[in-house]
Amino acid sequence: MSAFIDLQVASENGDLPSEEQLTSWASAAVRDERDEAEISIRIVDTEEGQELNNQWRKKDYATNVLSFPSDLPAELELPLLGDLVICAPVVEREAKEQQKTITSHWAHMVIHGTLHLLGYDHIEDDEAEAMEALETRIMKNLGYDSPYEDKTEDNG
Repeated sequence: MSAFIDLQVASENGDLPSEEQLTSWASAAVRDERDEAEISIRIVDTEEGQELNNQWRKKDYATNVLSFPSDLPAELELPLLGDLVICAPVVEREAKEQQKTITSHWAHMVIHGTLHLLGYDHIEDDEAEAMEALETRIMKNLGYDSPYEDKTEDNG
């Protein structure tokens, strides 16, 4: 199964993933969940990310990814899954802070956001464990490390 991505780039950041990469990551997240999926992905800079996070979550800072699930009636049986807004500067900063490659962190943000569109959440501990396990499995299937491995620990 493949997701269809409607990509909107409203970012000055030049180091963005390709539409093919975004589609691949979203497709991996929906593969076991749906036959068809349409997702709008809007890549933004800090100002718009902060405005949207403040408007919708009442948090006055830019966050990495915002998910807006489609609220179409189920009887319409349309493949529209919803919208993701990803803040490029936040993703880049987090990748550096967490000592991850920018590509793997982008993959994680698309997968994480897509799973939210599918109804997964991480408010309760058991939900968080299930979502993190699924994210880890999808990431590893794509050849990436677990997004929850702490790269800053001293393992020696």
